[in-house]
Amino acid sequence: MLRSLGLLSLFWGCLVTLRAAVPYDVAVKDIDGKATSLAAYKGRVLLIVNVASECGYTSQYQGLEAAFRKYQAQGLTVLAFPCNQFGAQEPGSAAEIKNFCSTTFHVTFPLFEKIEVNGAKRHALYSALAGKDSPFPGNIGWNFTKFLVGRDGVVLQRFEAGAEPDSPEVSAAIAAALRAK
Repeated sequence: MLRSLGLLSLFWGCLVTLRAAVPYDVAVKDIDGKATSLAAYKGRVLLIVNVASECGYTSQYQGLEAAFRKYQAQGLTVLAFPCNQFGAQEPGSAAEIKNFCSTTFHVTFPLFEKIEVNGAKRHALYSALAGKDSPFPGNIGWNFTKFLVGRDGVVLQRFEAGAEPDSPEVSAAIAAALRAK
């Protein structure tokens, strides 16, 4: 009986892990409007963030860029998805967003098209990150919510908007994800 429960538990754990994985084949568009997917990032640790140019947390672009530069060679990629759902704090066009990020914060990590992270038009990526099958389900509360994804595509952690990218908590989680093989 105990052995059966152990096998059932292992099987269930595998199912949960499979459901909590990022769909690398999900269709996205980069900031220039080019259709792509996340397949190029398979095998890397990802920090996926919904961003906005006119938010109280916009200065986090600086910490995101610093984390990207610090850990990029070890396998981290920051992926930024502009979102205008919170106080209309990302009203600009793709070109304006790209210009703002590159000139104000010297962003070099990948930027993508503006998407919705909550509601009926929630992007498929965010359905995987925060949907009912995610280990961290629930609506996104504000801009700069961060999801840390392991090399295997499994969602490891969710950090709410106030968690600075260079905070001890976020830095330790990134370092641990990069150490895991």
